Amino acid sequence: MAAAAGDDPAHVQGLQGRGRRQPSVLPLPLPLPLQPGNERFPDFCLHGAEYSSDDAYCSNQQEPVHGPGHHQHLENPDDIYHPHHHQKHQHRLSQQQQQQDTPGSPSASPSASSRLSCISTVSVSSSRYSSASFEPASSPVSASTSIADGLSSRPQSSCFSSPVAGPVARSRTLTSTSSSSSPSSPTPRSRRDKSQLHAARLQRSGSPSTSISLGLHKAKKPSKSRRFSPNSSTPADALAAVEPPHDQGLTRMAFAEQQQWVKVQQKTFTKWLNSKIEARALKVQDLVEDLSDGVILIHLLECLSHESLGRYASKPKLRVQMFENANLALDYIKSRGIQLTNIGAEDVVNRNQKIILGLIWTLILRFTINDINEEGMSAKEGLLLWCQRKTACYDEVEVRDFSASWNDGLAFCALLDIHRPDLIDYDALDKSDHRGNMQLAFDIAHKEIGIPSLLDVEDVCDVAKPDEKSLMTYIAYWFHAFSQMEKVENAGRRVEKFVNNMQGAWEMQSAYERRMRALLKAIQEQIEGWKQSKFEGTYVDAKAQANQFAEYKRGLKRQWVAEKSDLATLLGNIKTKLGTYRLRPYDPPAELSLEALERKWAELASAEMTRAQLINETIRDIKNALRKSFADKANDFAMALNTMQLALSGLDGDVEDQLHHVRKLSESLAPLDQYLEKIAVVDEKCQEANIEENDFTTYTYDELVYELGLVKTSVQKKLAFLENQMVARSMTNLTPIQLEEFESVFRHFDRDDTNSLQELEFSAALASLGLVFSEDEMHDYFVETSNGREYVTFEQFIRFMVDVTEDQNTAEQVFQSFREVADGKPYVTEMDLRHSLVPDEVIDQLVEIMPEHNGPDMSEDRGMPQYDYISFMEKLINDQRDGQDGSEAALQDRTNLEQRSPVTETHTNGV
Repeated sequence: MAAAAGDDPAHVQGLQGRGRRQPSVLPLPLPLPLQPGNERFPDFCLHGAEYSSDDAYCSNQQEPVHGPGHHQHLENPDDIYHPHHHQKHQHRLSQQQQQQDTPGSPSASPSASSRLSCISTVSVSSSRYSSASFEPASSPVSASTSIADGLSSRPQSSCFSSPVAGPVARSRTLTSTSSSSSPSSPTPRSRRDKSQLHAARLQRSGSPSTSISLGLHKAKKPSKSRRFSPNSSTPADALAAVEPPHDQGLTRMAFAEQQQWVKVQQKTFTKWLNSKIEARALKVQDLVEDLSDGVILIHLLECLSHESLGRYASKPKLRVQMFENANLALDYIKSRGIQLTNIGAEDVVNRNQKIILGLIWTLILRFTINDINEEGMSAKEGLLLWCQRKTACYDEVEVRDFSASWNDGLAFCALLDIHRPDLIDYDALDKSDHRGNMQLAFDIAHKEIGIPSLLDVEDVCDVAKPDEKSLMTYIAYWFHAFSQMEKVENAGRRVEKFVNNMQGAWEMQSAYERRMRALLKAIQEQIEGWKQSKFEGTYVDAKAQANQFAEYKRGLKRQWVAEKSDLATLLGNIKTKLGTYRLRPYDPPAELSLEALERKWAELASAEMTRAQLINETIRDIKNALRKSFADKANDFAMALNTMQLALSGLDGDVEDQLHHVRKLSESLAPLDQYLEKIAVVDEKCQEANIEENDFTTYTYDELVYELGLVKTSVQKKLAFLENQMVARSMTNLTPIQLEEFESVFRHFDRDDTNSLQELEFSAALASLGLVFSEDEMHDYFVETSNGREYVTFEQFIRFMVDVTEDQNTAEQVFQSFREVADGKPYVTEMDLRHSLVPDEVIDQLVEIMPEHNGPDMSEDRGMPQYDYISFMEKLINDQRDGQDGSEAALQDRTNLEQRSPVTETHTNGV
């Protein structure tokens, strides 16, 4: 087979004319973009080198031509083939390498992954090694560089997007990929030796510039030289046979790392596939082997698309059945708009590992990653942005790519913590325990959230740059799981909001019906209560019911009016709320509708009017009855009083007869008092009924009480007058003038018109008549006169005055007279006698016969003759004590009393 197709003959002839051999071109993946971390491995260009036909491993050599301090612009592009240019180029590279390999240089740190960031590719003719054990005779006849790129370091390129010429597709490729995106800071790399430079040159053979040469040499015949292209199944020992000894170590390292990435991808893709077909009770053990018959691939597509692919051989035994199944699956993939370039059913049936992995990766992109959208960014960029946004608040986490940013496991823990803080305590994590943190995150994601365990801890932690596609596949599951969780939460929130809103509407409906039912029931009970209500016939009862009715209108009726308005508003709100959510409007039951309430309200208004009329009519009847009752009793009472006054005024005849009639009238006053009490009860009822006017009588209760009092006074005065006249008539020793004086004094001090005097009144009456006694004497006179009672009657008063004023010529009366003249002193002077209007001749006689007083005297009486009236009176009385009568004994007692009187004591003290 020719090494390259479509070579331009003119171009080949031009190169041969310069004495150089046309470099062979290998279909390798596109080179890595130039980044600061790849300065040790810049882009490469081809330089022709003369090798003999016996060179076993390669007919081309790659040298870097683009990098810091390398090629400058050449006027003639063909100068790059001049030997001197090549020697100068090698010299500059050697100097630059020595500077970079200086100890302490930041780029001199060893890194196995950095050393293996390029791809070594060797192409030989397949016919030369047709019998070699590394490549089976039944290998696929077509392959694509885009499939090889499925394991390369450029995830943004689709693994089915690069067109390749047909003859070149028969060559087999071996690729070892680096990380899809390097960190923003340069990655330190170890010192490179010549073998590393050789590997870099080999990588350059797959650059776009060499791919262009495929079209230039399309017409060239196949070269006689045979080239060997190792594939993923080529053992490392076979590579050693075609590599120079100094390059075998680097090649084996690149091959081992490639095999590691292939292993991780195959394991991750296998788990992804199993998670999709788990519902069909299927499980894949070996991805390449189990997909070879096309059955698992069909099941996978049906699970991903939820569609049936039609009839297929479920248990294919023949190779043609396997091809039919594979073609059915691939045709369906193409029908979904997924571009598959240069891949056929034979690649699946023949178990082409790279193509199968690329196919699975394409399905993952299409059905798992491409639907990710974050702020207008989709697929990889959207997924990366989502991870960055979710972990931005964690200081220890910085997600820059889908490779080294996830080594420590903190990014996974942060995603768990931001979405499900109840499952993990991020602050309590040991940030240095990378494996433990990652294992914890994987376990929680699988057990609690249901994310399939597509990766193992060693697939991420134990490598410097984990496989980007495997990580993207796994993280896409996290995205979908948490996005679904957010969708479920949002849906739950919407359901909750809807239920809350509906709950509010339901509660409003329930409240409307409950309140409407209660209002209608209360109105009906009120109406029934008024119908069954009865009056007791009293104003108090009627007024109480009137007050209850007024209180009802001020309180309960207003509450019902407000409730009626609130119910109408509530029903309108319910209909508006349901209309907002486009739900069926609420129609309350007929018995609870607003129309039913209006009917009941009209019935209530009619009952209120009837009740008010009944109460007012009852109160009017009761008031009229009270007016008539009071008028009848008042008129009768006034007539009785008038009759009694006429009887008093018409008395005539003998005093005894008048006194007899007046006493009968006095006895008839008690029934009038009882009758007046009845009138008072009726009057009180009238006052309670607020009766201010009475057309049935002109009398009021106060007037009747006053007239009764006048009648009583008249009767009492008449009776007292007649009794006094009887007493006066019996007192023959009093002159009419004295009797009139005594009677007027008695009436004056009888302020309560009881025809009697209390002790104080008695003392005042005597004092007005000129009779002044000490308190003890007055008390003795009162007790003696009243016969031990608390009052003195008119008769007793007159008799006392008769006793005091009547001239009886007894020793006691004379002694009392001398004492009064002497003003209580134990002696009397001539001046005292003259003040008492005793005639002069009588004074002269007394002075001659009365002995002089030798005892104590008053200071004002000194120098004046003093006469002892006590001794004088004793001489006039019989000296025989035993023959004395009661009056003389009394006189002696009074004499003894006078000797012990305060006046004597005072005079003695004055002396």
